Amino acid sequence: MKRLTVQLTMAILLTMSGIVLLFCGFWIDPRGMVDSSVLVAFGEICTFAGALFGVDYSYKLRIKN
Repeated sequence: MKRLTVQLTMAILLTMSGIVLLFCGFWIDPRGMVDSSVLVAFGEICTFAGALFGVDYSYKLRIKN
């Protein structure tokens, strides 16, 4: 149970940091322009968080069957 909690917490924290990164791209000069590196970093973080959820789901499904 503790491992699942840690895994889900990490996924949530990574997703939230990705969102913060995205908004920082809007607040830092020049305003309104998002550098491609910010978008790439956000995409990678979201992908990693999604992979954590997917791996967890896959193992739960295997254990259930």
